[in-house]
Amino acid sequence: MTSILTNTSAMAALQSLRTVNSNMKETQAAVSSGLRVGKAADNAAYWSIATTMKSDNKALSAVSDALGVGAAKIDTAYTAVDSAIDVVGEIKAKLVAASEKGVDKNKLQDEITQLQQQLYSVAQSASFNGENWVNNSGGTVSVVSSFVRATNGTVSVKTTDYNLTSSNTLFNGTTSGGILGTAGVKSGKSLFAFTIGATTTQGDIDNLMTDVESALKNMTTLGSQLGSLQKRVDIQTSFVSKLSDSIDSGIGRLVDANMEEESSKLTALQTQQQLAVQSLSIANSSAQSILTLFKG
Repeated sequence: MTSILTNTSAMAALQSLRTVNSNMKETQAAVSSGLRVGKAADNAAYWSIATTMKSDNKALSAVSDALGVGAAKIDTAYTAVDSAIDVVGEIKAKLVAASEKGVDKNKLQDEITQLQQQLYSVAQSASFNGENWVNNSGGTVSVVSSFVRATNGTVSVKTTDYNLTSSNTLFNGTTSGGILGTAGVKSGKSLFAFTIGATTTQGDIDNLMTDVESALKNMTTLGSQLGSLQKRVDIQTSFVSKLSDSIDSGIGRLVDANMEEESSKLTALQTQQQLAVQSLSIANSSAQSILTLFKG
């Protein structure tokens, strides 16, 4: 039976066209954005996970920047220690020269004085972003090293700490403390404050040489500590970078669209849309055939 009031064929064709258009809208959104889960309505669980992990990745990016700042502080301190070792080596050479007979020790002292002042200048200049690790009165300095999300959902920031003491600073804020400012074991004078002159005996020079060797040993130890810390920060920086890439990859697996699949789907939907339009056109024209029954 054909009815001019209720065209069931047209209704079915229209419903099919609506479904195809809805699917095409979703596919076009995926193609244009590159995401199969662009909003919570697409997949609430995946969207929630991806949003949280994107937030964590931004925190990791900040950690990477903080590690860069920390590495710069360590590099600055290490550079100062390395330079100071060279200067102390020069002082050692002057003391060896002072052991020679007939040498003007007062002239050598003039050179030693300049080297001593250079030591303090090196330590004072080793500051990065307001922090100086080699001319410091003590305490603990920190480098942000990681952002951690625990299994219970709590988050925290972890740091790498380094304790500044008289045994791992060149000076303790002044010329009276630290590796170079403390009293010599043999000479009784700090490496920064001793002087030599015409009355300085060979025994005094030997004592100063012993103190210089002790200072060099301590400075070498300090350089080794800073180098180890530097290596740890470098490893952590590399790890944070790889971790960030892994999180990005994981997020992509959850929400990124498969462009090959979406392209094929879009082509199929375009064909379905054309067929649905044609089917609707046929269904709408079927009712007009009834007019032929009423022609005389």
